[in-house]
Amino acid sequence: MKYKLKKINVIIVCFLMFTYLELVFRLFTSNNIFGINLLYSSLYNLFLAIIISFIVGWSNNKTNKILFFILIGFMCFIYALQLCVFKMFGFYFDLSLIGATDQVLTFYSEGIKVIIQNIFGVILFFLPFILLLVFNKYFAIRKINWKFNLIKLVAAIVVFLLFILSLNINKNESYSAYELYYHVSNNELNIKKLGVLNSFRLDLQRNIFGFEEKINIIDPGDYFDDDTIDDDDDEEPVIVYEYNNLDIDFDTLIASESNSTIKQMHEYFKNESGTLQNEYTKYFEGKNLILFMAESFNEIAVREDITPTLYKLVNSGFKFNNFYTPTISSTIGGEFQELTGLVAASGFLSPWKSGENYYPFGLATAFQNLGYNTYAYHDHTYTFQSRHKYLAALGFDNYLGCRNGLEDRINCNQWPESDVEMIDTTFDDYINSEEPFMVYYVTVSGHGDYGFNYSAMARKHKDDVANLNYSEKPLAYLAAQIELNDALELLIEKLDAAGKLEDTVIALVGDHNPYYLSLDEVNEISTYEKDEVVERNRSNFILWNSEMDTVEVDKVGSQIDVLPTIYNLFGVQYDSRLIIGKDILSTEPGLAIFGNSSWVSDKGTYYARTGEFVAKKGVDVSDDYIKYMNRVVSNKITMSRYIMQNDYYRKVLGG
Repeated sequence: MKYKLKKINVIIVCFLMFTYLELVFRLFTSNNIFGINLLYSSLYNLFLAIIISFIVGWSNNKTNKILFFILIGFMCFIYALQLCVFKMFGFYFDLSLIGATDQVLTFYSEGIKVIIQNIFGVILFFLPFILLLVFNKYFAIRKINWKFNLIKLVAAIVVFLLFILSLNINKNESYSAYELYYHVSNNELNIKKLGVLNSFRLDLQRNIFGFEEKINIIDPGDYFDDDTIDDDDDEEPVIVYEYNNLDIDFDTLIASESNSTIKQMHEYFKNESGTLQNEYTKYFEGKNLILFMAESFNEIAVREDITPTLYKLVNSGFKFNNFYTPTISSTIGGEFQELTGLVAASGFLSPWKSGENYYPFGLATAFQNLGYNTYAYHDHTYTFQSRHKYLAALGFDNYLGCRNGLEDRINCNQWPESDVEMIDTTFDDYINSEEPFMVYYVTVSGHGDYGFNYSAMARKHKDDVANLNYSEKPLAYLAAQIELNDALELLIEKLDAAGKLEDTVIALVGDHNPYYLSLDEVNEISTYEKDEVVERNRSNFILWNSEMDTVEVDKVGSQIDVLPTIYNLFGVQYDSRLIIGKDILSTEPGLAIFGNSSWVSDKGTYYARTGEFVAKKGVDVSDDYIKYMNRVVSNKITMSRYIMQNDYYRKVLGG
């Protein structure tokens, strides 16, 4: 039987498909399904539907169909990709993450698991494409007269102009659709407010042609009073502290700079005051430092019953009660934030991985300038995510990992490898150093996916968690973190036996939250109910020396504050204006910044997805404070990106 092909209206079909895809995506990712944001995405999707109709109307039926199927299949793929990346990592895909393909390829099995776990959503996203293929023989997309195509082009322009005009609705709100479209780079909020397809187009456009974010030079004095030191005893002199700044002539730099972006950066940093030195400046001067970046370490792993060493270190030394490890771009993002004091803003990945930027405040370089011997170790492949390149740029010239020497000392053929073995076999490298030593360890034992069949470290400690009443994945996570606990216990024992414990500082921060656990699984072992965006990322910063009294710090801090805090404690000369993170022990107000521009300050929490601010108990803030803080956060994110993309430290400090 021969069917008569019926010509379809491509505009209507595409618009209905895109509307369906957007609604399903919002349903699966808990974004608001209806509201003004749906208007923005609908207008753009109508524009896109007209453009596709224009593209596929110039040739014969067969060619038009092939092109049509390719375009629709790609659109469905974008939605499915965003869903799977979001479910796996808690953030959305953007083109700057293409530089992390080695991580994707290395852990492809976890990606397959995520696809399987979300197969219903993936099928729903590809359903329009599948239906088109099934009913392919019943419809035609014939060549259209050039006059009708011209009308389509005019219609597309009109609809796009309507979209542009709609952006003026609520344009003065923080992170409004207008601001995101013209002035701010924030992929998650773009997806939420402008839609998946529009955000992908913006991402592509900005990666090809570049994008200059708006920088607002703001005066903190308009919102905050200067911090003062209380003087209860008239006989005690008031201590006047200096700023942790270098002598930089920003006026000359501004006058001689022709590049508008760099000039704005000079003006921004000139306007920054920096952070004051304080009673803890040089508190650890001359002591050894052993700094860890701990894989998937989180406060839920700190338990007196199964991780007693972690529990002791967290609850003594400097005890940070409001510390966060914002998960941005997975492990490499967390390490970047810890080692640079910058936010892992979009665009950081490529210059970071290249190792070609200049880092005058690089961790190893800074301590070598103080006369230290420096060492770095990682108990997994040493080239993973180009770690060998960016550690070299920070001054580490003897970095050791699996496949460049460490495999001769530990078992690099199990997954994940053992943190205990790494500590045990590298300790002798530095313990007899005639000069003070600074050691940087990147651990791996706590890596997901979590299951006793999957993780060698979870199996190793399975009996240690046998009496806990949790489901398998949370149990396996805790078991894997016991390996980190035991590695720290071994390190302390070895330092004590060598007579170096009292002269050594141990510091540790996690790279990201354990995103291989669902929020429900995290809350199984959490002492309180966590949310997906902020509290899931609450963690601990260990900063400990056996001889010090416990110092409680209630101020908010995050990974980007680790480097300047350590530098102040050890007396490293640096410019606190040029590092976006701040010394947590200084008078600077506390702030933690998250990937979607949510933030936590000492006054409360702002959720960028909803625009809601939740003040801390007993705290009252004005709308001006919230607007001000949103500008502060936006500027810090933008400056972090610009510093990396423009190799800014080289322009300011030479090299």
